[in-house]
Amino acid sequence: MFHMLTHFDLKPGVPIGDFARAISGLTEHLRGLGMAHAVGPISARQRDIPLDTDKERGHQYFVMMTFQDRQQAEAARAYLIQHAEPGESIHHAVYSRASNPIFTCWQDI
Repeated sequence: MFHMLTHFDLKPGVPIGDFARAISGLTEHLRGLGMAHAVGPISARQRDIPLDTDKERGHQYFVMMTFQDRQQAEAARAYLIQHAEPGESIHHAVYSRASNPIFTCWQDI
């Protein structure tokens, strides 16, 4: 499996439930096109514990999207950067609610 972890904050006034519905909609759309496997739950960072040693990033939330393999992930990206409908509107519903996103990718070995 290939994974993409998104570190992000929400734009002011955006409820986490709105973001959760948007990312779920995007994942279901991509799944319907064969371009995603799943999305995990949205997680809130817990910076007040010594186990959290990342001093570079201050993001409040995380969500992980999983793909069957790197090729599927790259196909999803290629689809989204075309900015064609309906993908453009569905993707916009996600990124218009988030701020400061950082993406980290890895593949199971």
